[in-house]
Amino acid sequence: MTSGERRLAERLEHKLDDDYLLWYDVPVGPQQLHPDFIVLHPSRGLLILEVKDFRLSTIVQADKDEWTILDNASGGPKHIQSPFAQARNYAHAVLGALRADKRLVHPDGRRQGEVVFAWSYGVVLPNITRRQFTDAQLDKAIAAHRVICSDEMTESVDAEVFQSRLWEMFPYERYQTLTLPQIDRVRWILFPQVRIPDQASLFDEADMQAEVPDMLRVMDLQQEQLARSLGDGHRVIHGVAGSGKTMILGYRAEYLARATAAGKPVLVLCYNEPLAVKLAATLAAKGLGERVHCVHFHKWARAQLVAYGQGLPANNLPQEAFFADMVQRVITGVERGHIPTRQYLAVLIDEGHDFAPEWLKLVTQMVDPTTNTLLVLYDDAQSIYDRGRKKNFSFKSVGIQAQGRTTILKINYRNTRQILQTANAIAGDLLTAEDRDDDGIPLVKPVSCGRDGPEPIIINLLTLPEQAAKIAELLQGAHADGFAWGDMAVLCRDAKTRDLCASTLAKRGLPVQNRLGVGDYDPLANSVKVMTMKVSKGLEFPVVAISGVGALDPAHGAGKCAEALSHAELQARREAARVLYVAATRATQRLALVSDRLVCW
Repeated sequence: MTSGERRLAERLEHKLDDDYLLWYDVPVGPQQLHPDFIVLHPSRGLLILEVKDFRLSTIVQADKDEWTILDNASGGPKHIQSPFAQARNYAHAVLGALRADKRLVHPDGRRQGEVVFAWSYGVVLPNITRRQFTDAQLDKAIAAHRVICSDEMTESVDAEVFQSRLWEMFPYERYQTLTLPQIDRVRWILFPQVRIPDQASLFDEADMQAEVPDMLRVMDLQQEQLARSLGDGHRVIHGVAGSGKTMILGYRAEYLARATAAGKPVLVLCYNEPLAVKLAATLAAKGLGERVHCVHFHKWARAQLVAYGQGLPANNLPQEAFFADMVQRVITGVERGHIPTRQYLAVLIDEGHDFAPEWLKLVTQMVDPTTNTLLVLYDDAQSIYDRGRKKNFSFKSVGIQAQGRTTILKINYRNTRQILQTANAIAGDLLTAEDRDDDGIPLVKPVSCGRDGPEPIIINLLTLPEQAAKIAELLQGAHADGFAWGDMAVLCRDAKTRDLCASTLAKRGLPVQNRLGVGDYDPLANSVKVMTMKVSKGLEFPVVAISGVGALDPAHGAGKCAEALSHAELQARREAARVLYVAATRATQRLALVSDRLVCW
């Protein structure tokens, strides 16, 4: 920011009411224009402001279209577009994009096709007083009511007087007040970055005849502000399931990759391989596959050993021991200087609750200290692996310096109110909110965004074949209702159940993708995804069926009261609740729970 832009930003922040929305230097619309400030108010309308830090001595000549100023570097004259013409061009480009939405324009009458809200544009001259502006006859280049001068934006200026200067820039006509859905539509059109990923490419900005889709999904204002303002340094986001953590991570990865087109890559890590594959496919579709490396943690660890000539563990080790040894070899290699640190422009960790503290300490060292950009996404309620829930663990203890830069996202947008209620009932007291300082790990209770849908279906069938057949029938019904096969997933308690469900679906003629192991998941394939519940972490599907619920029912076998349970029994019940909670919250629209016994929450 220039000093004048910073001063205006402070005035806008402190002199305007809370129902104003403000954006500074954000790329706008199809041409990715960068107006200095956009001000939006539900009843006032949309205002674009261009700020020029010129002093009166800087201006040689000025008219409505072109100004001549003294160049700071050379001291010689320089011809530029008039700031008023610049603001006007930005405004017309913005309004051209907004007119494509039939819900933002008058459908008929003398103003047919024009937006229903007021709009205008103006110039701010933070180093020129009103007296200087008038005496220099700059009002011949810019209408006097379209300008805010330095003595009209002082720290002591009355808030009402300051606001009146803004709205004097508007034509004196009565316009409609924008509703919240209409404000979201404005944001969806102007700022493609805030679109929910599955709608990121629905509107062709290059086609001026293209119609904006009827149903829009955008980041909420907290998510947008967080995504845009993350900045450098270490940051932690605690977010409930479905709160948009991964969406913010994707926005951040894309921004970092585009802001630095050369040099070190950005590393995105997660524990579950299917989630890593999905993230990699999303960023590759944006042309960022070379700049952003999305991998699951153990694949990254193996690549480090291979790249720097460190030996791999013996192949005859049990799987868990093999992976533990592999990670320890990377840690040892870093400690001895055989594997370099500071390899990445930034490190972004999704589902950080699945990482052991020593893993977090290892990858924190991979951040280039010149950028020092580390982002960790966390939700302890979804921590279904023991490694992430060690006592006395703090972010500071593993080198994550995020004090004062921690954000909590409580609103669940992924699930309908009915699905979230069911998931919360499954979890029981697991999701009792806990207060921690911002270096600890809070357990955040999700709040529904209020979106409604059908009640989840709970079906009791005694045998696994009966359950699998019923799931096939439910998915065929969903497909007949318009859901694509790729919108569906079957989540199972174990590999045996998974394989039985996959074969049953295939025999019924449903396209199936059975996720047996690494490399078996293709997020773009139009087929039903069948996998274990734990593997589904981080993913989402419009239609989800869960088989084998009874074996994971946290209430099953609790013939005695909770106080009489042994510590091991209590822990087993909590683990079952966590796994089932994670599986249930994968569904965005429809959820079916199939059990071999009566399940009741």
